[in-house]
Amino acid sequence: MMIPLPVFRLLLAICAGLMLTGLPSPLRAQNIVVMVNGDPITDFDIEQRTKLTQLTTQKTPSRQEVINSLIDDKVKLKEGRKYGVDPGVSDINQSYEGMAQRMRITPEQLTKSLESKGVRPETLKGRMKAEMVWTSLVRGRYKERLQVGERDVAQAVQAQTGEKLQIEGTEYKMQPIVLIVPRGSSATFLETRKKEAEAYRVRIGSCEEANSLFRSTPNATIRDTVTKTTAELPEPLRKVLDDTPIGHLTAPEMTKNGIEMVVLCSRKPTMIDTPKKREVREKMYQEKYEKTQKAYLEELRKAAMIEYRNR
Repeated sequence: MMIPLPVFRLLLAICAGLMLTGLPSPLRAQNIVVMVNGDPITDFDIEQRTKLTQLTTQKTPSRQEVINSLIDDKVKLKEGRKYGVDPGVSDINQSYEGMAQRMRITPEQLTKSLESKGVRPETLKGRMKAEMVWTSLVRGRYKERLQVGERDVAQAVQAQTGEKLQIEGTEYKMQPIVLIVPRGSSATFLETRKKEAEAYRVRIGSCEEANSLFRSTPNATIRDTVTKTTAELPEPLRKVLDDTPIGHLTAPEMTKNGIEMVVLCSRKPTMIDTPKKREVREKMYQEKYEKTQKAYLEELRKAAMIEYRNR
């Protein structure tokens, strides 16, 4: 699953922040400070968000900045529920686990690190949920407005550098395969599954054979075909795919889902966008996204019922 950009930025900031020492402070009483559409924001919420912001930015925000941020989250979540965009606990926990994995630590270690800085994991999860909902809403409701025209991108690249728009690359068509390994499985069971994976690697010689076999094999699954180009894959994975014969499986890799492999269906030359063209397209998209989401949020805040109880 692709990570939303605001959440990815939050991940990078937390990675840096957890390496520094936070300053502890006493918990405030849970006095209600603001009501947003009937939903309270307390002193405790403000204190927690302040600590999280200090952790991620290495700056101390003003109390009003923190309150505004919490109000924005309440407004975003309400709008999400209106359109049926409401990630459940399992979705948020999965995203939290993914964040820990990308930081190369366990979820338990991430929780302990946060708590050592005085931040409850629920505070981070709440922030992640609001950003996940908001990204989904903005991209879903304003999909057409956010589109970046290829002609505009080409003109921008030519105006900036005059370099080529495309270069030679490779297109890979593949299907991911998972041999399911339940959590808590014994080392013996895991070793047995690894041997099965290696046996499949010898046996499979085409995508057709892989589909025929894994669609009828218990505790195994083969996913739909995925097409990626050189520009979309990290170099280590490109090397693996370049070294894999067409129709064969890549080496098995243990993940949280089980033992994963990829059957390579085809590999052929193609033309791909230059790094500069991708950079320009992404920048233009982000500019449109920021402008759109800002106007959207301002509209929602004007319509929201915001009542201050205790300044």
